[in-house]
Amino acid sequence: MTTLPPTSPVRTGADPALVVGKHLDGLAATLDAVRAHAPVFAAWGAELASRLSSGRRLLAAGNGGSAAEAQHLTAELVGRYRGEREPLSAIALHADSSTITALGNDYGFVEIYARQVRAHGRPGDVLVLLSTSGRSENLLAAAEVARALGITVWSITGPGPNPLAEASDEVICLPGVTPSVQEAHLVAVHLLCEMVDSTLGRSVA
Repeated sequence: MTTLPPTSPVRTGADPALVVGKHLDGLAATLDAVRAHAPVFAAWGAELASRLSSGRRLLAAGNGGSAAEAQHLTAELVGRYRGEREPLSAIALHADSSTITALGNDYGFVEIYARQVRAHGRPGDVLVLLSTSGRSENLLAAAEVARALGITVWSITGPGPNPLAEASDEVICLPGVTPSVQEAHLVAVHLLCEMVDSTLGRSVA
C-alpha cells in the first residue's frame, strides 16, 4: 500500500478577509441596483401573475449559471415558492438535454432557444432572459423570434448598454462583475416569485 505524503496547506499570499470582503462589497453594490429597480420587479411580478393565472406561459433561458437561475425561476412557479397555489406554466428552455443537443447538432448553438420559442411560445406569453454579458447570440436570437411572435421579452443583464437590452421589450441592467450579477439573478428570481405570490393573494410573510 502506497503512503501519500501529508498535504501541505495552499499558500496564496492573499489575505482571505480581503478576498471575501472585496467579493461581498461588489455584490452589495449590485444588490443596491436591484433595490433601485424594485418598482420594475413589482410591475413584472404582478403582470406575470396576471398572465400565468389566465393561461399564458413563461419561457426562461440563460447560459451557464444564468441557465441554472432560469430553471430556478420555472421550478418555483410550477411548484411553489412559499404558500400553496395552483401550478403555473413555466418552461426552462435549456433543461431538456435531448432537445438542446438535437437542436445544437442540427441547427447550431445560436438556434437552441429560438427554435424552442417558436415551438412553445404563443402571443401574450413572457420570455425571461438572464445574461451577465447581454451579448449571447442564442439569447439574442430567442428575443428576436419572441418579439416577432407577440411574446413579451424581459431581460436581466449585467452592465448596459448591451445588445440584449436593445432586443428586449423591457430590461434591468445591473452593474458589477460577472459573479455579482449572477448572484443577483437569484435575488431577482425570488423577487419575481414574491410578487407573483403576493399578487395572487398568497402570503409572503
